[in-house]
Amino acid sequence: MPTGAITGYVDVAQLVLYAFFLFFAGLVFYLRREDRREGYPLEDEAVGLRHTPAPFLVPSAKAFRLAGGEVTYAPQAMKGRDDIETGIPARKLEPWPGAPYQRTETSLAAGVGPGSWVDRHDVHDRTWDEQIRLVPLRVAKNFVVHELGPNPIGMTVFGSDDAVAGVVTDLWVDRGESLVRYYEVELPAGGRRLMPATFCRTGRFTKTVKSEALLAAQFADIPGTRDPDSVTFLEEERIVSYFGAGTLYATPARAEPLL
Repeated sequence: MPTGAITGYVDVAQLVLYAFFLFFAGLVFYLRREDRREGYPLEDEAVGLRHTPAPFLVPSAKAFRLAGGEVTYAPQAMKGRDDIETGIPARKLEPWPGAPYQRTETSLAAGVGPGSWVDRHDVHDRTWDEQIRLVPLRVAKNFVVHELGPNPIGMTVFGSDDAVAGVVTDLWVDRGESLVRYYEVELPAGGRRLMPATFCRTGRFTKTVKSEALLAAQFADIPGTRDPDSVTFLEEERIVSYFGAGTLYATPARAEPLL
């Protein structure tokens, strides 16, 4: 019998090769289960039926502990994509795969298209020293507007229709990044709303602030915050998505083709 042979036709090298094959097959199986933690079950685009993998192909729920102390699990039970189960006010225009959806509700807060939002935890983002990250200047006393730059506080805010939407009463800063995230706008009818700094333009010479995303009248429906001096992850999602929806749905003409 040759040296290293277990029997007359099986040797150590052959066993190592078989062990590698088994290990590699197990690794592929493990990775394919792990990549089903999100996005499953799949849905047939034509008929809307869901394809649920066999139970042994889906991993068991795993807890992920977030920085703020919250716990989220993956995979999560996924609801269907039809209007009844999810409440998403949209319908598919055609049955074939890749066909677009059309909204069935005119509100900019409907959560469709550029106005879609993620159901994030309704908690505050915090800095490394446990301070609330996004707060107005009236709370962040150690932040000031640079004297050489335009100070938006007190400036009139205009919508894309050049109508007055309100007046900037304060700036909300990011304590971690040292920059302005939101403008706090006092509405003519009363009440205050947050406007993302990325959705507006401040005029140095005109002393005005203009947002092309919304009409002036639409500022009143911007989602608010439960605390006048802070904003949570979920509230940020709703506010930013509202402005995102305005870029396409603020006027009927924006959703139409250019040609």
